[in-house]
Amino acid sequence: MESIADFAGNYQTRPGVARAWMRTFPSLVFYSRLVYSVIRYSRLAQRQQYDIAAWRESSLGVLHTLEQTGVQINIEGLDNLKKFDGPCVFVANHMSTLETLVLPGIIHPAKNATFVVKRGVVEYPVFKHLILSRDPIVVDRVNPRADLEMVLTQGPKSIAGGQSIIVFPQTTRRLDFDPKLFNTIGLKLARRAGVPVVPIALRTDAWGVGKLIKEFGRIDPAKPVHIAFGEAIDPGARGNASHQTVIEFIQSKLEGWQTAID
Repeated sequence: MESIADFAGNYQTRPGVARAWMRTFPSLVFYSRLVYSVIRYSRLAQRQQYDIAAWRESSLGVLHTLEQTGVQINIEGLDNLKKFDGPCVFVANHMSTLETLVLPGIIHPAKNATFVVKRGVVEYPVFKHLILSRDPIVVDRVNPRADLEMVLTQGPKSIAGGQSIIVFPQTTRRLDFDPKLFNTIGLKLARRAGVPVVPIALRTDAWGVGKLIKEFGRIDPAKPVHIAFGEAIDPGARGNASHQTVIEFIQSKLEGWQTAID
């Protein structure tokens, strides 16, 4: 499976990738394939065979299945992943389940990465075996101070081992972006570990939020997916200016994509 991270700067879904029969029932087709994939790779994880290569393969499989249902994927700034050596902290807005599943495949092999995740994610039946095999940092989202302590304790250890960390500073998935709800936990981790921050702007509402189960929302091929990686940022001694730089990058991308639609 081709490496998206090796594309020169940008990636776009190629014409002709979508399948007409899959476009007719995008949600049904996508989720049936997703469930099959989760079960298959979960079995590998339980046998300690779900390695970095398998994670990348499963992640890109989700992305390419979305493309086959008619979802247009647009990724920019891939060259920013190669402008520095070593791990980093990725800081992104959080719009849907899509980014949780596809970001590892996009980032690898430029960077090996794991997530800061809420405890509920590692308690999902079957899926928990996949995420736990990638050594995530697990927070409870009950006590912000305790979560920060966990991230600042476990994060630098993972980074020292060469693993980048993906952080969603918002407390939950949101279709809008409110800077007041976007905390500085990612910048604090980067500062503690002595690594740069790479902002990621995401528009991923093609994967809707489900009414009964949030993760199983409607797949809407009419909505393009946009993912943009910014340039690496020095978290700085205090981080206030760096935090504003991250926010401005995400806001400008989201506004630009909305303007293109309007």
